[in-house]
Amino acid sequence: MPEQNDLELLLRSQIPIVVIESLEEPRILQLFTRLGLRMGQAVFQWTVTEGLRRQEVDFGSSDQNRDPGDVLRHIKSEAQPGLYLLLDFHPYARDPLHVRLIKEIAQGYALIPRTLVFIGCCFDTPLEVRHLSARFELKLPDRAGIKRLIMEEAKAWQARSRKAVSADPKAVEQLATNLTGVSASDARRLVRAAIEDDGAIRHDDLPKVMKAKYDLINQDGLISYEYDTAHFSDLAGLEHLKTWLETRRKLFHLNSGALDRPKGIMLLGVQGGGKSLAAKAVAGIFGVPLLRLDFGNLYNKYIGETEKNLRVALATAETMAPCVLWMDEIEKGIAPGQSDDGVSQRILGTLLTWMAENRAGVFVVATSNDIQRLPPELVRKGRLDEIFFVDLPSRESRREIFNIHLRRRNQAPSRFDLDLLAQASEGFTGAEIEQVIVSSLYNAHSREQALTTESLLEELERTSPLSVVMAEKISWLRQWAADRTVPAG
Repeated sequence: MPEQNDLELLLRSQIPIVVIESLEEPRILQLFTRLGLRMGQAVFQWTVTEGLRRQEVDFGSSDQNRDPGDVLRHIKSEAQPGLYLLLDFHPYARDPLHVRLIKEIAQGYALIPRTLVFIGCCFDTPLEVRHLSARFELKLPDRAGIKRLIMEEAKAWQARSRKAVSADPKAVEQLATNLTGVSASDARRLVRAAIEDDGAIRHDDLPKVMKAKYDLINQDGLISYEYDTAHFSDLAGLEHLKTWLETRRKLFHLNSGALDRPKGIMLLGVQGGGKSLAAKAVAGIFGVPLLRLDFGNLYNKYIGETEKNLRVALATAETMAPCVLWMDEIEKGIAPGQSDDGVSQRILGTLLTWMAENRAGVFVVATSNDIQRLPPELVRKGRLDEIFFVDLPSRESRREIFNIHLRRRNQAPSRFDLDLLAQASEGFTGAEIEQVIVSSLYNAHSREQALTTESLLEELERTSPLSVVMAEKISWLRQWAADRTVPAG
């Protein structure tokens, strides 16, 4: 077993302190029991409820060693060589007396080889003993391991219910892929939940499993999970963007090594022009989850916490891979402020480093409304694959936008003069066209009348689009993008 061999190698390197942060306590205890027998070392386990006792042989607990200070004194003065597993010790690791005792035990390793192993959900190693310690991470099950786990759960369900699990082979393959990045116990629980629901593993189980996986790994709420992603049928225009994504879809999933896996894109454009819908459509065409990173949730008043939050959010995205990570209005998170004490620059540095090293199958979609606030390091080629400009929709696109939003609201597009509406909505964004339809529906409902082409034209006449209200800024943006970006439409 590679995991057992790696841990044995670490223990034989004579490191006096080992830290394992994990929630899979039973699995870790079994691992150390096997290692103790293999290496010929005694294995002891301590908990605050039962005190200190032998792990591989039950000699009973020791009441006098339930206190954290008492057990450390016992290990230091009386205990024999061996592996000492201290479970959930993190609340007591800040006590100066405990820190000193831990240090003295570690420094005495050459005389009496006693290895302290701290096991729990978290453990902040005291500065005084960090040079004497090492961390060990349990390996998460790979795709083949998860497939074996699925088969085990299917057999267990069959034994209980006396009925075979109805499994779609393609759904099983996709489920095994989707569950990579979680612990074996969590993967087993999610598989069990999918089977217990209806005695089957089908494609309709996959979104629920992914949502449960996301809830499991993102308890800090630093990024949000977009449960329903838009499909390209919901996206009017943007033909160049669609073609670009289609040519890279298979390669994104294949990751053969012959060509670099696509990294991501940046979408620039006018507010309301469809950048957000395009970001959702990327996830829809790739057939992967969509995660949305809100930089406002990352910022913390304490020094260093914001950068830590970003690293946690990016690690969450890697765990959900393959996925699309949507960085909405990215300029708000990395543009330097007047009094942010350099936080934005550190955020930018962390983000650029991750983007350069990202190999986990996280496709980035960054959207921005203000190119002037974006740093050159982010905009240049190499960080992302391409920069697309989402312009105001063309006449044909506006016609399709009317078609889409009328159908969404149970209005038959055939009852309306879509060509006339497209002509009258020159300069309107997709969001503004949608709002025109919504407002017209409210007015028609209040008058107890049906929605008509004329009522939509009246609402268009009353509305001043952003292209008129902010004509100078939008004109400058379109001129800037003309020779610097690829048109999305």
